[in-house]
Amino acid sequence: MITLKKEDIVLNQSFSNKKNAIEAAGKLLSDQGYVEKEYIKKMIERDQLTTTYIGNMVAIPHGTDDSKQLINQSGIVILQVPEGVDFDGNEVKLIIGIAGLGDAHLELLSQIALVCSEILSVEQLIAAESEAKIIELFKEEVTT
Repeated sequence: MITLKKEDIVLNQSFSNKKNAIEAAGKLLSDQGYVEKEYIKKMIERDQLTTTYIGNMVAIPHGTDDSKQLINQSGIVILQVPEGVDFDGNEVKLIIGIAGLGDAHLELLSQIALVCSEILSVEQLIAAESEAKIIELFKEEVTT
């Protein structure tokens, strides 16, 4: 199980396009020490192969299968985009960048799916006014 820290969350972001949004998520993953900077390119590559939009205004950008060696430790970052950003015709307001070592990748996706499968939960995350609130919402969903 991944523990979210305040430093993993950035509120009220605004992006002109999905590439900028994915780069920002990758930069945060890199700044937090989860990945090497080259991982950002692999995140963009991965989204070009198939969209990382998962529905309910959520995108989960992550690296390609061959980018595992660029991951230092498993982690997730969350970028809140209240105005939304276009992901191939879909409005995304929550960007969750992930880096998972080994099988942690699947565990991260299932944790995120638990939280983001309910539109009400996603709306609460988008409306959250503090990093602490987002952490609390994630904990509630993952532990219930």
